[in-house]
Amino acid sequence: MSLDMSTFLKHGTMTDRKHQILQIAIEMIADEGYASLTMRALARASGMKLGALQYHFRTSDDMLRALVGYIAESYRQSFKSLQDAANNKSQPLGLRQVVIFILKDKPGEALLSDRLWPQLWAMQLVEPLVSDLVDDIYAIYVEILEKALSVTGKSTPRAEALFLMSLLEGSTIFMASGRRWEKDTKVFYSTVLEFIDNRYGEQS
Repeated sequence: MSLDMSTFLKHGTMTDRKHQILQIAIEMIADEGYASLTMRALARASGMKLGALQYHFRTSDDMLRALVGYIAESYRQSFKSLQDAANNKSQPLGLRQVVIFILKDKPGEALLSDRLWPQLWAMQLVEPLVSDLVDDIYAIYVEILEKALSVTGKSTPRAEALFLMSLLEGSTIFMASGRRWEKDTKVFYSTVLEFIDNRYGEQS
């Protein structure tokens, strides 16, 4: 089941306080693991009583639903900005441009994505909402990659999109903040772009 964005809070209608609470929730997941995210722990970390937190999010399910919507909307807006920039230039997104976008993960900076995503991967095994979030974000990535690959002349753009998606996202396991190979991130990025240029052409 895909996420219905209309059922979630959007940045434009989310109060500043809810935004702050959800950002604290993200920090808790990234720093302490998803098992640490309880309503009581979130209230304590937010400097409020449980009853005050429940004014914003009545139950833990409501809070999780809002959290998923917040993360999804952050990525959706970033994808839209990338697409709009290409449309303004009246040209399709190039593969190299898409790969750089995924590697740099601009929408993930405020979301602490290098530490958050490994937790989301674990969380999706027990939380259907999170499973839908992860699937939907990856579906958008794969679709953008596939479209960019379709103009390179390769006969299997979907398979190559999945290959690149696995490569790019899998790097988080090895080179996330605090991981053993974090220091190799820059040379990894350069190697990936060299591979893209060699396989698909520098104008891809």
